[in-house]
Amino acid sequence: MTAPSIASTARAAKRLSPSTLSRLSVARRCNSTGAEPPPAGGHLPSIATSKILRTTREAALRTPGIKWLDEDGNSPLQNTIGGRETRKMNLYQAVRDAMGIALAKDDTAIVFGEDVAFGGVFRCTMGLAEEFGRERVFNTPLSEQGIAGFGIGVASMGQTAIAEIQFSDYIFPAFDQLVNEAAKFRYRSGGQFNVGRLTVRTPSMSVGHGGLYHSQSPEGFFMGASGLKIVVPRSPVQAKGLLLASIRDPNPVIFMEPKILYRSAVEQVPIDDFELPLGRAEVLVPGADLTLLTWGTPLYHCETALSLLAEPPASLAPLVPEALRGARIELIDLRTVLPWDVESVIESVQRTGRLVIVHEASRTAGVGAEIAAEVQSRAFLKLLAPVRRVTAWDTPVGLQFEKFIIPDAIHVLDAVMETLAF
Repeated sequence: MTAPSIASTARAAKRLSPSTLSRLSVARRCNSTGAEPPPAGGHLPSIATSKILRTTREAALRTPGIKWLDEDGNSPLQNTIGGRETRKMNLYQAVRDAMGIALAKDDTAIVFGEDVAFGGVFRCTMGLAEEFGRERVFNTPLSEQGIAGFGIGVASMGQTAIAEIQFSDYIFPAFDQLVNEAAKFRYRSGGQFNVGRLTVRTPSMSVGHGGLYHSQSPEGFFMGASGLKIVVPRSPVQAKGLLLASIRDPNPVIFMEPKILYRSAVEQVPIDDFELPLGRAEVLVPGADLTLLTWGTPLYHCETALSLLAEPPASLAPLVPEALRGARIELIDLRTVLPWDVESVIESVQRTGRLVIVHEASRTAGVGAEIAAEVQSRAFLKLLAPVRRVTAWDTPVGLQFEKFIIPDAIHVLDAVMETLAF
């Protein structure tokens, strides 16, 4: 039997009804591939679909370490969750909510910084000036040293000062005030005075296109400033609870907010007043084979890396050994960078025998270097592999190829595999 000619096939097609032709066309398209097309966002976890985020009321109200505060400050603390409500918020809305509670409950509290009366660059102070008055929420001159110095003076007089440095890249003019004045105030006065009611908020970390002056992570520069605390939240619930704890902590706190998460991280956030503990890390994914430690935005890159390790896509499958895909990785959010939770990290590393540290700041003299040194001092005989750091390059953040300079999920995956295979 000979194959039908093109002409005979065309003549046969003319005898078919339009509806039949349409069905055949659809069938050909459906049978052209055996796989379903990927969803618009891909199969890998993103910030929007992250399992780290608490997207239900129940999950939000059961956040580990949450401490509920009573309405009037005199009643016993309420530890029950019955009757409490949550509201969907992104990170900047949660920050705004925390400051609103602080201003409402503390008549001495003030919020100040560049453009904060207008809502701020990232809208974190939106509506606060109208709600609480411009004598309590007000703009300052473009002087980071002046903002920090003014905050120190206000706090030393017993008031609550919530300052904003518009970008953490601009915090360096305030370095002298923060390190030589705020950090040393209690020690210098022999404990008679302090500026513990000072909190300095500042957007931090990369956005993918911020370049030299809008994508830096300067937390490492403050590691030697005894007397300061450095806090970095990962999500809206964390931002609200940690910021309220920072405002009320008896030490000055620099609160660094990952700017790319302001709108991309969304959770159900309790509307009541609550705090989360400073100086305590949180285990997000328990494991037994390797400790993966980070804070802020890189947490989501680490989550993606764990997904790539367990179920690599076809393009990466040849590069991910089968023997490593079942590894149980413990993912830890450090949350408080200074003072960091030494006990929790050491306990985890002693169980897993391996540690990978991820941060967006440069490698040399970064926070990861201090953690690595301490871990190797305290848990050397338990280590099955050298401590590995995944960081940005020792260069300024580039005007181009920023995503190539800042560590991503592939860099993390590579470090995890090398450490597991050592």
